[in-house]
Amino acid sequence: MNGAEELAHALAILRAGGVVAFPTETVYGLGADALNAAAVARIYALKGRPSNHPLIVHVSAARQLHDWALAPSAQALRLADAFWPGPLTLVLRRAAHVLDAVTGGQDTVALRVPAHPLAQALLEAFGGGVAAPSANRFGKVSATSAQHVRAEFGHALACVLDGGDCAIGIESTIVDASGSQPVLLRPGGIGRAELESALGAAVAMPGSSAPRTPGRLEAHYAPGTPLMLVEPDLAAELIRSLARQDKRVAVLSFSAMRPLLPDLTWLACAADARGYAHDLYAMLRAADASGSDVIVVERPPARPEWAAVLDRLTRAAAGSGAPDSP
Repeated sequence: MNGAEELAHALAILRAGGVVAFPTETVYGLGADALNAAAVARIYALKGRPSNHPLIVHVSAARQLHDWALAPSAQALRLADAFWPGPLTLVLRRAAHVLDAVTGGQDTVALRVPAHPLAQALLEAFGGGVAAPSANRFGKVSATSAQHVRAEFGHALACVLDGGDCAIGIESTIVDASGSQPVLLRPGGIGRAELESALGAAVAMPGSSAPRTPGRLEAHYAPGTPLMLVEPDLAAELIRSLARQDKRVAVLSFSAMRPLLPDLTWLACAADARGYAHDLYAMLRAADASGSDVIVVERPPARPEWAAVLDRLTRAAAGSGAPDSP
């Protein structure tokens, strides 16, 4: 099928209550009609996702925010105006008709307007909201290409719209704008400084009463292979120690210089945060597929621009069952 036929096929599936995979600028999503409870249930079943874990509703334009949220604050509207379409998810008080299955039973709903042209075309043609988590099994490495999605789900998905590799490569920034002060719930493609610049005010960090949102479990984004996150100056000795134990090791390193050790898969990472984020999930999938016993990842710098990458790697290490890194 050509592009127009693929899009028409995806729309027919959505309207019939099915699930389709589609690209965004962040990661690929598994989408279903956000007003169809049976369709939303199919997403949860495909992913193996807990039913109390909310989904993000994707819409084509900021004007649709009022169809899903109650009385958005001036701060919420300012953020939407600054960053939509784009990699920002806003958590707002839900409208009465929003399904519990979408919100995880909470009184808030997560909304986003993606910037990817194919996502935009799908959402504009569909006309309503599409509930969509990342297109991967729950808790595992997100998909940033159509090939990743097909490898994950095979024939379980009738339609995977191929929009190429995702431009950003990690999930959206999530901001809770349902209260008096915006709260940064998940770092992503938009940094804290950018949010505060757009608002002209500080963004708070989450407390214990923060809404449940995607990607915030302690263990998440995890490959099947145990992953150890280690300071760069300790990585070489750890790799040698694992090699002495006859462990096959895959390494995500900031250096292209591969040690002369057996059974070593060496993946050289971008030195800048945006480049690293773009490649991260593809590298984790490559390391996971290498047949290695352990994945060793050099910890990125503790600087604001690396916050989203470090968040994903920390959760991936927690979810992979590896022993604590030195």
